[in-house]
Amino acid sequence: MNVITRGVRNAFRNQVRSFSIIVILGLSIGLSLAMLIAHQAVGQKIDSVKASVGNTVTIQPAGFSGFSQVNNALSSSQLDKVKSVAHVNGLAEELTDRLPTTGSSLPSFGGRDAGSGSTTSLTSPVKLNVNGNGPAGGAKLFIGSGDSLPTNFSPPVSFLGTTDPTSVNGTNLTITSGKAIDGSVDGNNALISSAMASKNNLKVGSTFTAYNTALTVAGIYSTSSQGVNNTVIVSLPAEQRLSGQSGDITNAIATIDSLDNLNAATTAIKNTLGSSADVTSSIEQADQTVQPLNNVKSISLYSLIGAVVAGAVIILLTMVMIVRERRREIGVLKAIGGSNAKVMAQFVTEAVTLTVCGAVIGIALGVVAGNPITHLLVTDSNNPSPGGPGGFARAAGPVIRRGFGGGLRGDLSSIHASVGWSIILYGLGAALVIAVVGSAMASFFIAKVRPAEVMRAE
Repeated sequence: MNVITRGVRNAFRNQVRSFSIIVILGLSIGLSLAMLIAHQAVGQKIDSVKASVGNTVTIQPAGFSGFSQVNNALSSSQLDKVKSVAHVNGLAEELTDRLPTTGSSLPSFGGRDAGSGSTTSLTSPVKLNVNGNGPAGGAKLFIGSGDSLPTNFSPPVSFLGTTDPTSVNGTNLTITSGKAIDGSVDGNNALISSAMASKNNLKVGSTFTAYNTALTVAGIYSTSSQGVNNTVIVSLPAEQRLSGQSGDITNAIATIDSLDNLNAATTAIKNTLGSSADVTSSIEQADQTVQPLNNVKSISLYSLIGAVVAGAVIILLTMVMIVRERRREIGVLKAIGGSNAKVMAQFVTEAVTLTVCGAVIGIALGVVAGNPITHLLVTDSNNPSPGGPGGFARAAGPVIRRGFGGGLRGDLSSIHASVGWSIILYGLGAALVIAVVGSAMASFFIAKVRPAEVMRAE
């Protein structure tokens, strides 16, 4: 009987112990494989997010918040300087506001209050999620614990004055009826979402009021975002006139001629605007967005290393125990002419047999658990804290919390861990590494066994 066959048979001499070792190794290898799957899936998602960012720079007033009532807007004259910065190809400027529905008892979130006459006849299409358990993504509103809303409450409607009416918050719009407006021309024309049109029984050519002015629906657009559905789009000059904020800008997007010049252009814009503006490039925004995924990637890597080390320690202690138990057998094998290499090969084969059996179980567990574990890690890391970016806004008593919207951050949870043959081969490779490392110390003890001493002791 050769050493390989003997090693395989010896692996199952004590069936209870062998079964226990195989199960424990299977769990260790399964966890290793699940962490490897999570690490790979998250890494691919990070790469895809960074690859999808454009060559844009976002400019906002320093410390600007959508819920802030502080008048810290940038001016058109300041942004005119940005247009002359090297490598800036274009600049889209925006002014945002929120108006309460006429007759609603609750004023807007940080916008103009209902008593100023700055209201709108439109009713928001946003569905209130009172318990906070509604569908993910989109504009999600819910009341804080212990508070309540009046029966005639309607969420405020967002108004966006922009020089680029083709997109909102990075979401490209599709005009389904009517036509787009010119963002640089002052006029009382507006674009509304199909949800807003349906909620208010409007069509192209219909009129509604805002800022005590009649506005005409020039076009209707479609989008899957609830936040964008709640947005009325007008030209920038029109919004500045209607809201009494002449020359004010609350957000601007600069387009850079190439990705290679993005960092240099971002620095130049920062130097141009100084402390009056917060300037971030699309790459910086992507880095901030995927930070939770970087944490998951690190956790999965450390867990992977820990699981592999645990498996190696398990097989190491097992083989050391087996060698100590079978010192007499080792001595006899050496006495009848067995070399250290042959005896070591027998025990290494035994370790490999146990580990490969554990790997079969581990690979099955890893493949089944990889996707759920990845989803759990990503969901926990991407869950906003109560005081986090979701933010709070207080208006007339009840606390209204505005949850995360859609877009890039909402897309982070849509990670699917795929398992290919490469993952399975990695699992088998990890099993062989565990077997070899775990039997290394046992081989050292085998080499130290001297037949004469064993026989004398017997």
